[in-house]
Amino acid sequence: MNLDLTDEQLAIQETVREFVDRRIMPVAQENDINHHLDMGIIEGMAELGLLGPVIPTEYGGSGLDYVSEALICEEIERGESAFRTLISVHVGLNSLSLLRFGTEQQKQRYLVPMAKGEKLGCFGLTEPAAGSDVAAMLTTAIRQDDGTYLLNGQKSWISYATEAAYCLVFAKTDPAAAHKGISAFMIELDWDGIEARQIPNKLGIWAGSTGEMFFDNVQVPAENLVGAEGEGFKIAMHSLDQGRFTVAAGAVGVVRACLEASVKYANERKTFGQEIGKYQFVQDMIADMVMGYETSRLLVMQAAYLKNKGVRNTRETSLAKWQATESAFKAAHLAIQVHGAYGYSAEYPVERYFRNSRAPIIYEGTTQIHKMMQAEHALGYRKLNG
Repeated sequence: MNLDLTDEQLAIQETVREFVDRRIMPVAQENDINHHLDMGIIEGMAELGLLGPVIPTEYGGSGLDYVSEALICEEIERGESAFRTLISVHVGLNSLSLLRFGTEQQKQRYLVPMAKGEKLGCFGLTEPAAGSDVAAMLTTAIRQDDGTYLLNGQKSWISYATEAAYCLVFAKTDPAAAHKGISAFMIELDWDGIEARQIPNKLGIWAGSTGEMFFDNVQVPAENLVGAEGEGFKIAMHSLDQGRFTVAAGAVGVVRACLEASVKYANERKTFGQEIGKYQFVQDMIADMVMGYETSRLLVMQAAYLKNKGVRNTRETSLAKWQATESAFKAAHLAIQVHGAYGYSAEYPVERYFRNSRAPIIYEGTTQIHKMMQAEHALGYRKLNG
């Protein structure tokens, strides 16, 4: 495993870093406070090819590798979590699943405009009563005599539900078959019978978009079935492997942002005649952030290395997601402590990092789910790879 970045990867890192410094950072606090989703930034991301980084060029993407995708997510979330969230759902959960399981017709109709950033995609798996327990979903897609499917149900906590044009939706085609009765469909969100609403009063990611979807007798053409009937659970697990990777990489960016902000403040703020960075208890907190950044980044790069080789990496990606998201939340907590009372104020960005870093510990597999996966693998109860 070679940790040296190639010239291309370094160029991508520098380009995205400059974009974040120029376009995202100057307005991040204002957009957050005003709960404003800045579509201009999303358009800029599309122009740079960041909405299809690992999608092959033949389908409108940039054709990059997974190390590059990790670098992109780290830099983007260093600026604002809302835009890394878009990469996670649009690319990781939706586009890469369509690339793997979609028909050529589906790829041309949906994947190409998403990879080019002309249309946004989202991912409809979670329901009010079905989160970690995917098989508990109540949404149904019942096949009709004419071959179409009748979609009914509700999805919740869907990032970019009100902005996306397309959604990869999971529903029971055989309600009696538990997870074996789940199927996946590409849904156009302007179809009759679909309503999307924003979820208000969230703890964090105020500059992003989180919604819920309602399906009322939606007519879904048979050609919009992704994979075969009953393959939805397998597709969803593949999707989560892709999405979790981007969540982990983005969390690395949060740790780095907290570290950079804390180092800057500790070298400027003085108490009792010296910079607070010279106090051992402040150094202890800075050191914890360094450890969180380095370990999380290494785990993400390990997963990226396996992805580039085409090796299944469920266990490694799970470990990276668990470690990086927990490290990000801890780093944000410590960063507030380093900043003292100012850390509790929107005058500095660390309170935003704290709020934004809490949700990733829940979505795309809670910490508890990832601990269970790691333990069951170690105990031999579950074969995650191979």
